[in-house]
Amino acid sequence: MPHDGQDDLRSGQPAPAHSGPAGLAAELVVVDELEPRIRMPTDLLRCITAGIEMAILIGIGFLGNATAKAFEQDVVDTSEHIARSLVKPLHSLAFIALLALPVALGVLLIRMSQLRRLAEAVVIGLIAAGVAVACNAILALPALAVLYRALIWSSHPGASVLDSYLAGLAAYLTVIGLSGRPKWRTYFWLAITFYCVTSLALPHTATVLSLLLSLLIGQAVGAGLRYAIGTTSDRPSAAEIAAALGQADAPLVEIRRVADGTMDNRRYTAISRDGTRLDVTVFDRDQQTADALYRIYRRVRVSSQALRNAAVTVSRAVERQVLMTYAVSDSGVATPRLKAAVRVGPEAAAIAKVHIDGLTLAELAEPPSQDELGGIYDAVLQLHRHRVTHRSLTPEHIQLSGPDRARVTLLEPGDGDVAASDLQARLDLAQLTAAIALLVGPAEAADLARRKLGTAAVRSLVPLLQPVVLHRSTRAELRRRKDVLPALRKGLLGSEPDTTPPPVQLERIRPRGVITLVAAVIAAYIVIGEFNRVKFGPVIHHSDWKWVLVGFALAALTYVGATWSLTGFVLEKLSWTRTLLAQLAGSFVTLVTPAAVGGVALNIRFLHKAKVAPADAASSVGVSQVFAFALHLMLLVIFFAVSGGTHTTPFHVPSWAYIALAVLGAIVLAVLLLPAGRRLVRARVAPALGQVIPRLLDIAQNPVKLTEGIGGALLLTLSYILCLYVSVLAVGGSAPFAEVAVVYLTGSAIGSVVPTPGGLGAVEAALTAGLTAVAHVATPNALSAVLLFRLLSFWLPIPVGWVALNYLQRHDAL
Repeated sequence: MPHDGQDDLRSGQPAPAHSGPAGLAAELVVVDELEPRIRMPTDLLRCITAGIEMAILIGIGFLGNATAKAFEQDVVDTSEHIARSLVKPLHSLAFIALLALPVALGVLLIRMSQLRRLAEAVVIGLIAAGVAVACNAILALPALAVLYRALIWSSHPGASVLDSYLAGLAAYLTVIGLSGRPKWRTYFWLAITFYCVTSLALPHTATVLSLLLSLLIGQAVGAGLRYAIGTTSDRPSAAEIAAALGQADAPLVEIRRVADGTMDNRRYTAISRDGTRLDVTVFDRDQQTADALYRIYRRVRVSSQALRNAAVTVSRAVERQVLMTYAVSDSGVATPRLKAAVRVGPEAAAIAKVHIDGLTLAELAEPPSQDELGGIYDAVLQLHRHRVTHRSLTPEHIQLSGPDRARVTLLEPGDGDVAASDLQARLDLAQLTAAIALLVGPAEAADLARRKLGTAAVRSLVPLLQPVVLHRSTRAELRRRKDVLPALRKGLLGSEPDTTPPPVQLERIRPRGVITLVAAVIAAYIVIGEFNRVKFGPVIHHSDWKWVLVGFALAALTYVGATWSLTGFVLEKLSWTRTLLAQLAGSFVTLVTPAAVGGVALNIRFLHKAKVAPADAASSVGVSQVFAFALHLMLLVIFFAVSGGTHTTPFHVPSWAYIALAVLGAIVLAVLLLPAGRRLVRARVAPALGQVIPRLLDIAQNPVKLTEGIGGALLLTLSYILCLYVSVLAVGGSAPFAEVAVVYLTGSAIGSVVPTPGGLGAVEAALTAGLTAVAHVATPNALSAVLLFRLLSFWLPIPVGWVALNYLQRHDAL
């Protein structure tokens, strides 16, 4: 039994008949640290899941109010065909059942001497009921009137939305737990279902959303508080584990807990009666489901072949461990031999393996030698020849043993693959190489990898050295040592860094893509809102199509300017036609990337394919961006000055703009005054200047190229300004050219900062507001002009950009 944090139990029970002579007694020494109360990760998972479900229901309440009300009205209309005299008694009977069942369950807990759990369930149930009452008061506030109307019948304002008793009952049952009581679970679910259905059948008493929210609030409060205060441990003790293993193999005489906070599962060392030392791993059900949300996230984000398919259930985890242990042993690679795999009660299982003396790479006092690391590569390659992978090659799972540490043992191969593909084997080697680089440095790791794997195999690893597919512990260490992975890639490429292999797409969904998608949806919502707010259909109908055609020609001219802007800042000879197609392809890329990111990346990729060295490609694009930014600022200052003197009613700059500029200037000044700020600016700016300035000096020596680049950037900006100006004229508006130029230059700057595809939403809003406030264009005309401008300059080139992108990809030019 537990005593001062340890269970030191000596039992004199007879040994099983098969293990020795009859009547032979065995003394079992148990040293355990099984906590009497634990925080179960599954409780936190249930709390989070309930919170997500509540958010979804609230969203349904906002968006599907009419549908929900129609469904509930159908339920009431159907109930009217039932004798009204039966509905109320049935509802009362269901309520009585919900009162009697918790009492009966409480009596059972008292008989089982689980008074503390019963008291916690009652208190937490009362807290959940109080939370429901508080939510009712909050929902009655005027600010939440829309949600309040979605959750109640409109004919009964002021009524309570949530059922506080139902919320308290859900919390009560969550704390007690019904997983091991299938009959009680059936009784409660029948009673709750019957109660909810009869509540809906009674007119104007409850809604589907309110009942579901009541249950979810109870579950969230119950699971969250049970996780916070902990619960009585139902995990099997070390003595129970020893008894289960003794029935499967030789009885144990000693079992001791291994304290290791880095492991998800409990670890023990044990000694059997014949003197064999065993390593025991215990798989508890709650631990297996602890990372369920993380596994779902990984499954959504990472491609299937690159994913390590961790088992969720206890049975699957044990089966996978056993299969991989046999597969690794059969390949001729040393791994601890499986001794026994047994179930320990309904919610846990244990695996016992023969212990091998040695030190893991993480336990070594000094870095391993090249010979020792070479032996590790030999063992992994031997594994791969049998189409088996390990997929967890971290320092904790690689052991060296023997007098000269020449024997390599691979521990815990449960995350590996059988019948592994080439990609899975390369991912295994990429993980091993990254782990070794963290131990001995990227240069030494790269030299060893080239010597053991060969130049071709090493080059194929470079695109796979992505944090997203490495082991979790390796990713955490690489986040602390950010210089290791870039240096390792460079070292693996050796003397040919300019021929970087193409990247391998290992992610289904990237966080940046999700953020961009969300921002695009918000932007589309803003644009659609403007469509609904302003009736500009008649304005478009009466547009002058001659000006529309001129605007279309100006929008096409922007791609000529972009082409000259790029070719002018590249000293190498480029195909003008393919460069023009690359700029057209950028119009399609900006549909799925922020405006300031997609075009730059595409141009660098295009220059790389055009045999321009990566450093020169990046510096050339950087120079073009610097000149574009400088011209942008210069034109903004010029047109701002001109617009103030040419219009009889110059636009008024609001006072908040001066305040914002003053605050921005103060922040910049403070950053430059502080040593840490100067270091940060220097760290950010110096690498870019180190690339841009030498390239700029080279281009300055060629006046023709410099003129071509500057002229292209100027043509690009002026074409966009003229396109917007012509769009205003096309819809019947009028505005001074200088003020339209100020509006465009300001709006495009905002669009380049906002992380939406092509500045979607932000550009429309900024240009419309600018034309209205600065150029004094009527709001319907301003919005129509902006939408026409965006149609000509952003939307219409997208199909052409898609064709250009596919053409360049087919001809290996992108």
